[in-house]
Amino acid sequence: MGGLVKTGNYAHDLACAVAEQARQSAVAGVTMNPAGQVTSNNAEIAFARAVIASCKANNNGVGTEAFQTLLRALGTWGS
Repeated sequence: MGGLVKTGNYAHDLACAVAEQARQSAVAGVTMNPAGQVTSNNAEIAFARAVIASCKANNNGVGTEAFQTLLRALGTWGS
């Protein structure tokens, strides 16, 4: 999923941008094989968890739904 999150809340937007930068760094050069898929999935999971944490800490919990859905899709049951 990844992507830039813009809410107008500076602290939340900054935390999400840092999470996205980390996700992009993790998937840079990932190969198209099972190991690469695991690396990509782990980067997405870390990104989603970081955004959810920021939503809870900086955005009054607003915006977690899409990222919890992503986590469920990646097999983590939304957490």
